[in-house]
Amino acid sequence: MLEQEHRILVINPGSTSTKIGVFDNEISVLEKTLRHDADVINSYESIIDQYEFRKQTILETLDHEGINISKLSAVCGRGGLLRPIEGGTYSVNEVMLEDLRAGFAGQHASNLGGILAYEIASGLNIPSFIVDPVVVDELDPIARISGFSMIERKSIFHALNQKAVARRVAKELGKKYEELNLIVTHMGGGITVGAHKKGRVVDVNNGLHGDGPFSPERAGTVPAGDLVGLCYSGSFYREEVMKKLVGQGGLVGYLGTNDAVKVEKMIEGGDEKAKLVYSAMAYQVAKEIGSASAVLGGKVDAIILTGGLAYGKDFVNEISERINWIADVMVQPGENELQALAEGALRVLRGEETEKEYPGKKADKAVLK
Repeated sequence: MLEQEHRILVINPGSTSTKIGVFDNEISVLEKTLRHDADVINSYESIIDQYEFRKQTILETLDHEGINISKLSAVCGRGGLLRPIEGGTYSVNEVMLEDLRAGFAGQHASNLGGILAYEIASGLNIPSFIVDPVVVDELDPIARISGFSMIERKSIFHALNQKAVARRVAKELGKKYEELNLIVTHMGGGITVGAHKKGRVVDVNNGLHGDGPFSPERAGTVPAGDLVGLCYSGSFYREEVMKKLVGQGGLVGYLGTNDAVKVEKMIEGGDEKAKLVYSAMAYQVAKEIGSASAVLGGKVDAIILTGGLAYGKDFVNEISERINWIADVMVQPGENELQALAEGALRVLRGEETEKEYPGKKADKAVLK
């Protein structure tokens, strides 16, 4: 019996570009990055105001590439800054659209993903989805406790890629994602290490605002007392300190670049400082993986290293040598967000998963446990 073919359009908006892909089941038919003129983008008062322009650009590109949109089975967009939700594939509903348009958790180009998916899909009378947005929150209650009663630990991580590679590795192991305990480490501009327990990310470092290992451009966890002293030294504005933590931290702060390839060339040229800092980043990643193994009680089926830094063999080896006693280390370099979005929609279309309903305004963390 032939497998039913599902053609899926996926949309991943960025600040000055929109990545689109067309997939026939898991097979990529088209992948393009549509770059938008900065003057055009800046002419709109808000990010949400750009949706009609981006929609027309997408449709014109699909037409130019000979893609008949009437044959689409679904449209899937990158999830934006929404309310905290469990991982999974969500149908785009009115409550979600309202939160995306209002920028419930902040204004970001990714908010356009669900809106664009809905606008295109509704005209074709087909479903629209989002998959595993950055606001995925499956933390155990104990993981939220920071030690400082005025601050709660938050779940902000590379949910889309972490969940996607976890599912792929599970398939390779002949298991379901929900049957395994995995530690997934996304290593890019930010680094997040997730403890995946039977399909839920029960603990993960906040890879954006100072938690976990430092990365190419983020400082990670820093000594709190010294940071407080720096903030009140009178030498910096609040925005300057935040920039030093996110954007100018990590490799950028130490070595002046966030390019791992450049750092590796510096090391090859005999730069001892570059060697020490790069090794320290690998060391901190390994420490975070060790912490995640404790969260899982040492019962770890596999450790996955993914993201752009996973292409660096020496970097990966340095991490692996410290943690391969915990479990087998599997390397899945890069991050294919378009593929991950298509796979999320496909699981629902095939009936392998049930689409989830975005929670209403009364949703709180209690319903997400």
